[in-house]
Amino acid sequence: MALKGIKILELAGLAPAPFCGMLLADFGASVIRIDKIGAPHLDSLGNGKRSIALNLKTKKGIDIFKRLCKSCDIIIDPYRKGVMEKLNLGPADLMSQNKKLIYARLTGFGQDGPYAKMAGHDINYVGLSGLLSIFGRQHEKPTPPVNLAADFGGGGLMCAFGIVMALHERNQSKKGQIIDTSMVEGTAYLGSWFYRSISIPGLWGQPRGKNVLDTGTHFYDTYETKDGLFMAVGALEPQFYAELLSKLDLTEDELPQYDDYEENRRKLTNIFKSKTQAQWCEIFDGTDACVTPVLTFENVASHVHNVSQNSFSMGKDNIIVPNPSPRLSRTPGESCATKNVNIRPGDHTLNVLREYKYSPSEIEDFIKNGIVEQSEPTSKL
Repeated sequence: MALKGIKILELAGLAPAPFCGMLLADFGASVIRIDKIGAPHLDSLGNGKRSIALNLKTKKGIDIFKRLCKSCDIIIDPYRKGVMEKLNLGPADLMSQNKKLIYARLTGFGQDGPYAKMAGHDINYVGLSGLLSIFGRQHEKPTPPVNLAADFGGGGLMCAFGIVMALHERNQSKKGQIIDTSMVEGTAYLGSWFYRSISIPGLWGQPRGKNVLDTGTHFYDTYETKDGLFMAVGALEPQFYAELLSKLDLTEDELPQYDDYEENRRKLTNIFKSKTQAQWCEIFDGTDACVTPVLTFENVASHVHNVSQNSFSMGKDNIIVPNPSPRLSRTPGESCATKNVNIRPGDHTLNVLREYKYSPSEIEDFIKNGIVEQSEPTSKL
């Protein structure tokens, strides 16, 4: 795999950091998650990683963490500004003992500025990025696309991108560096096209929900079918719109592309309710009308196209999981969720400590004094 041999320490967090670690693990990296003592089991992206439950509020816990850092390539730090520095585990402390260490900081507002130490969630970061203002229907308030854009797009994915770039640069310089991934900035950067296309005539310029790409037109929207499912229509270009009309047995005069959007939307609403989703798929599959079904988590893996591409697999936790993307021809990724069940905090504490040459008596002392916690039977010491 592309990242085989890369060692990562992922400080436990929610959503962005686990996703970043998952991406790297699925392409071969070895990831150890650092959990807090007594931490609840909330991370659903831990498959294929290992977990050590470690008390970083103790000197011995800090010493253990530092030993792990000496031979690792990357740290993923999801804590707010100053948290790791207070523990003497910030970049200056750890990179002095490991010159090749890549220290990836993944936070909502970044390391500097008046918001740096504030709490926040995806909706706050998308709001501050400027993009939330364009999400939503006409005459409705801004509506976030669940917690996808900042947590996973501008956060975890952008951080993983930074890590891969830093690894590539390290091949030449032999030096690590600090990565500052702000979910606000990452989300804004993810939305670069929206900022740069703002002056394109006819594309934007109308209130939210009245533009071409935000369901302001009848030819870029979703429509309910006879069986209560939905079809997605995206017939933007004239040649694709002509194909849409042809498959609906309509003329341009009956359903003009750039005139009376609301009346045309009403017409399409009634038309799509006349057939089931399966019937519409029979009509539109294989055409250039840009009409496809809106699939659900329950049926996405069984769709004919996704089956042909092997886009999804059944995971060890008995849930459907997407397979890694993009596909690499020689070193493709493989979802860790198809090989391992999700981990619990402390599942691999003993295993990790042994790997880093701690003796049975030291491990027993760590457990007794609350330095580490493990979910394996202590008899395995």
